[in-house]
Amino acid sequence: MPGPKSRISRSRRGMRRSHDFATPKTVVNCSNCASVVKPHHVCPSCGYYKGKEIVVAQAAAE
Repeated sequence: MPGPKSRISRSRRGMRRSHDFATPKTVVNCSNCASVVKPHHVCPSCGYYKGKEIVVAQAAAE
């Protein structure tokens, strides 16, 4: 099998890899308890979503 015809420069290699980086997770604060929540998800600590109680919280159920 033939190898590469010429060496790839650092610049060209970097341009190819420019989109191969990890992006940080998107998080928002809960409108009810201000804890960190993923967008469009029910808050795991209080059970609220868009200002309404969707799931009864575990602490309140006990």
